[in-house]
Amino acid sequence: MLTGKHILLIISGGIAAYKSLDLIRRLRERGATVTPVLTTAAEQFVTPLAVSALAGQKCYRDLFDLTDEAEMGHIQLSRVSDLIVVAPATANLMAQMVHGLAGDLAGTLLLATDTPVMIAPAMNVRMWEHPATQRNLEQLRADGVFVVGPASGDMACGEYGPGRMSEPLEIVAAIEGALSGGPLAGRHIVVTSGPTHEPIDPVRYIANRSSGAQGSAIARALISLGAKVTFVTGPADAPRPHGAHVIEVQTAQEMHDAVISALPADAGIFAAAVADWRMAEANTRKLKKSKDGLPVLAFAENPDILRHVSGLGENRPGLVVGFAAETDDVIANATAKRERKGCDWILANDVSPATGIMGGTENAVVLIDATGAETWPRMSKDEVAQRLAQRIADALGAAQS
Repeated sequence: MLTGKHILLIISGGIAAYKSLDLIRRLRERGATVTPVLTTAAEQFVTPLAVSALAGQKCYRDLFDLTDEAEMGHIQLSRVSDLIVVAPATANLMAQMVHGLAGDLAGTLLLATDTPVMIAPAMNVRMWEHPATQRNLEQLRADGVFVVGPASGDMACGEYGPGRMSEPLEIVAAIEGALSGGPLAGRHIVVTSGPTHEPIDPVRYIANRSSGAQGSAIARALISLGAKVTFVTGPADAPRPHGAHVIEVQTAQEMHDAVISALPADAGIFAAAVADWRMAEANTRKLKKSKDGLPVLAFAENPDILRHVSGLGENRPGLVVGFAAETDDVIANATAKRERKGCDWILANDVSPATGIMGGTENAVVLIDATGAETWPRMSKDEVAQRLAQRIADALGAAQS
């Protein structure tokens, strides 16, 4: 419940603004006070009268309304709430936030605040997937902004894909998690992410392909539910999750040692693409071409982090989750891997080139546990992370009770 909580709701311009009316109603049902702010563009989709009537509060619109400046002021308005929620958050407003532009009331409030901020993006699929929007998204996350959605589906413009604003009840759940400490408050979770680099010589290495995007998304989702996250990452491209304790590693052995040092934990999520092999003896000097032919590389097996942690006994996390990137017989191979490794769950996905998943923004996973396989629809990596985080919260809560 949100009794006694004060939400400053900024509604920006987009067809998804109609959902903000239901969001206001849902928040007030749970006891929250909602102060609405409308951008000029938002007024093309919802009226100030409708917003004000549902909120039971004055709807703020103009930065230069001198009466409001005398009564409260935009600085105070930005700081008296428990959470600022931007729903919908358009591509334009996200860019405005990243660059600190304060040309209107919404931008000024967001720049002047020291209150936590949550956004629910909503836009055309092409706008969402544009590199500029994705860069802005990652910067906002790095700045500590909570992000809810977007979901995939039919667009008002007739296209299909990610960009639909999350449904009001999903946003309410995220708000409750952010303000109440969340269902994972007090829980410590270790997440591994990215590849490992196993040196051949000073300039070459062995690695698996991994951007680290899914692991970072999982860590962010867990943090949004209140978890304390230790994030052990190889040299990945994805931004590190704000709010996590980040440990940077290069090799599988370093990742293994960092994980063991981070225990005990309530759960371990092993999303890293760890190289199975390393050089038996790495060269200290760069290998050169030789008339004698190709060099002979002798390999040694890397530590199996997932299997080791699954078999720890008393120091084993209560829930151990592994990942299986497969190119064929996905469910059969992942089921066998779960049994072989001794973990509780495996999230399996098909990374064959035709799927476009490896290095992409979406994922399609199958969750495998002792009861069988559950196929999830293809969705953004953020949505996979949010769904997994909630499943973890449910499992740990059930185990505690």
